[in-house]
Amino acid sequence: MVSLEQVKQMIQSQLPDAEVVVRDLTGGGDHLEAIVVSKEFEGKTRVKQHQLVYGALNSQLQSEAIHALALKTFTPETWAIASK
Repeated sequence: MVSLEQVKQMIQSQLPDAEVVVRDLTGGGDHLEAIVVSKEFEGKTRVKQHQLVYGALNSQLQSEAIHALALKTFTPETWAIASK
């Protein structure tokens, strides 16, 4: 099992400017939700944004330490709108 803090750190290693919130959806530690806000997402499609995050978590996803990941990605601008 991987901790929520480890997941956050892995994402931030790929996206150093990112604001990351990771939640355990089921209490089992392997069904997670991540909300990621980064300038790196600007000009990228949602698919490309998600690929950046999945790339940071690839080993944990491959080993199924993370079985499911609900992912929400935002640029700072879209986050300002969405979080109101």
